[in-house]
Amino acid sequence: MANHRIGRVSQEIQKEVNDILQKRVKDPRVANVNITDVRVTGDLQQATIFYSILSDKASDRERTQLGLDKASGLVRSELGKRLTLYKTPEISFERDASVEYGSHIDELLRNLNKD
Repeated sequence: MANHRIGRVSQEIQKEVNDILQKRVKDPRVANVNITDVRVTGDLQQATIFYSILSDKASDRERTQLGLDKASGLVRSELGKRLTLYKTPEISFERDASVEYGSHIDELLRNLNKD
């Protein structure tokens, strides 16, 4: 029963954070951020929000992370207004490396077929 609630809360946080980043955050560093996943602890006290960006440059990744860290207070405040939870979870942003990993695997498979 609790796992269903955690899943619903994760989905709701993902939807709301996407909306908040698009409509409320004016920082150009977070303009092209896609939220890929949200992991919430069992007690709903902490949420790790995974994101991806289209750029592969390290400088863009750093700028985006700094922008998200700076906007985390606004995002958490907005989440508190939009969600009906007793306590709004602490949030942290992490870059989702699965997109890069998938691209790397695709490249390895293409190179394997060339030989």
